[in-house]
Amino acid sequence: MAGPQTQTLEFPSRLSEVPPAQHAIVEAARAAGFDDKSLFAIRLALDEALTNAVRHGNGSDPTKHVTVTYAADAERITITVEDQGPGFAPADLPDPTAEENLDRPHGRGVMLMRAYMTEVTYNDRGNRVTLTKARDCPLPRED
Repeated sequence: MAGPQTQTLEFPSRLSEVPPAQHAIVEAARAAGFDDKSLFAIRLALDEALTNAVRHGNGSDPTKHVTVTYAADAERITITVEDQGPGFAPADLPDPTAEENLDRPHGRGVMLMRAYMTEVTYNDRGNRVTLTKARDCPLPRED
């Protein structure tokens, strides 16, 4: 039996391009049989990853693109979001739950992605994030 077919989307770095990409991926997860709680988690993580790629990765420069690949089956969905920016070091993000950071906006999106997805990994450069959601992953995860 063949595995899930990988789909690729590419769009210019405009926030208006995020919802259609997000919708296509959530619909692929729905078609693969993910329940409403999982679809919420996927939608939330995608919103963060795609928005971060546009705003922070590519600096909202519409001449730069965001590339998204995804594959879904009955067991899991794997989504990779890559921008053309310089990247970042996820380990250097401040802890958004620390007292001194409660009023700072940085790091919350990454924290949410980690809480709602089964696995979140970055390439060495920090301009590509891979999100994996297993069907049996409880929500939210607490690591």
